[in-house]
Amino acid sequence: MSAMLAARLYSAAIPSHQSPSPRSSFRLRPMPTAGSRSLAPRAAASATVVSTKPAPAAAPSSADRSVVRIGLPSKGRMAEQTLSLLKSCQLSVRQLNPRQYTADIPLIPNLEVWFQRPKDIVRKLQSGDLDLGVVGFDTVSEYGQANDDLVVVHDDLDFGQCRLSLAVPKGGAFENINSLEELVRMPEWTEERPLRVVTGFGYLGAKFLKDNGFKHVVLLSADGALESFPPMGMADAIVDLVSSGTTLRENNLKEIEGGVVLESQATLVASRRSLHKREGVLEITHELLERLEAHLRASAELMVTANMRGNSAEDVAQRVHSLTSICGLQGPTISPVYCRRDGEVAVEYYAMNVVVPQKLLYKAIQQLRSIGGSGVLVTKLTYIFDEETPRWRNLLTELGL
Repeated sequence: MSAMLAARLYSAAIPSHQSPSPRSSFRLRPMPTAGSRSLAPRAAASATVVSTKPAPAAAPSSADRSVVRIGLPSKGRMAEQTLSLLKSCQLSVRQLNPRQYTADIPLIPNLEVWFQRPKDIVRKLQSGDLDLGVVGFDTVSEYGQANDDLVVVHDDLDFGQCRLSLAVPKGGAFENINSLEELVRMPEWTEERPLRVVTGFGYLGAKFLKDNGFKHVVLLSADGALESFPPMGMADAIVDLVSSGTTLRENNLKEIEGGVVLESQATLVASRRSLHKREGVLEITHELLERLEAHLRASAELMVTANMRGNSAEDVAQRVHSLTSICGLQGPTISPVYCRRDGEVAVEYYAMNVVVPQKLLYKAIQQLRSIGGSGVLVTKLTYIFDEETPRWRNLLTELGL
């Protein structure tokens, strides 16, 4: 984990539209610091020199560009998983120089890739400098702050799963505290001694605590190693991203019932304004969504082929439909297998093709054998395209199209 940063005052822990009541002592408190230095430049003693060089031409505004832009995470595991997913969808990202922030996807000529920090992807979607982005739902929620211009196009890209959760120490005053309700009712928290919560999610953390009835709370800000704050006596609780929970347990912290702020995973996000107004954004979004949806669906399924004895294709289909694990998407595909016997061509077997969920594969094989299946082949799938992608219809409805 990154090195621990000193806690600092949040400029706005509670959104202005959700300000606490006058009697509430829900507030912010900075950690004490040794001192500060002004970084403001000193005024020049000499007279100002006016340059005679012409000013450089201004860069085109976001409204003037014709190319569509997508923001992808620039570093870390999410960056690797994003590129891997796009490659699996035959949308490999081509970056000619690893030091550059830009790249392209050859199969989509009018799409420009920009590698950015996740929080900057959200900010630039709101400013109009990006049209699409791949980012965690936690980041969208924290930095988007319910901005209506942000539209989640695909809400689960099958990686980056985690949860934003509140955790407290296992022992001490919290030994018998196992739920959010119990934490709220603790008599220890007063205006003079508020509950100190450290987090990197000031907007979500403050909103969650206020919505759940906390009255005496101080939010402290830190970007990393939050698990060290309670043991050092710098905070009472943390609100942080949790995946397996191992780091919490190893630092004698525990999640409590009702303490999950939100569930998160990688998402495809778009700017509503861009979808409505920028040429090409809606079409590119449709292609991305179709490819992602088809690939993600296929990644959870397998094609199973087996030879089965039967009097007819209908006879085989009847037996297959009697078993729930091998009924397929709409049903099995059955065709005759032409065998050669004593110089004659005859149909003794039928080949059955059916799509089954990966998690039910072994059960499906057992059921196939029970009805006479043999020579079973299992094949991975790349895409499963529906007649229409449900998320595309939902997006059009969201946009009023």
